[in-house]
Amino acid sequence: MGNTGNFVPAGKTNELEDGTMKAVLAQGREILLARVGNNYYAADNSCPHMGGKLSQGKLKGTVVTCPRHGSQFDLNDGRVVRWLKTPGLISMVSKALKLSRPLTTYRVKVEDDTILVEI
Repeated sequence: MGNTGNFVPAGKTNELEDGTMKAVLAQGREILLARVGNNYYAADNSCPHMGGKLSQGKLKGTVVTCPRHGSQFDLNDGRVVRWLKTPGLISMVSKALKLSRPLTTYRVKVEDDTILVEI
């Protein structure tokens, strides 16, 4: 998370139903916005593995799954839940070589019905 960003409008609260996500443009960046309950999350829409569009993946709780290779990230902090959906050896080698990279997340706040993201 950046320490010195500005909060910019990224959408309206009524544009996202509980358990949904979508891609938006904010300050020229493609951002993934997600809503879980009454909480909103923002992260890069591009998977750190090979740039899959996370907004086209699946959201379960606060975990987003990339549609390309099944990597999973927690939108709370961007941590890797699963790096690639590969069996055994490849997954172990990826972990050993520290090939996995966390997802960049952004601070979010809501003012009235506007979702603001810190860029």
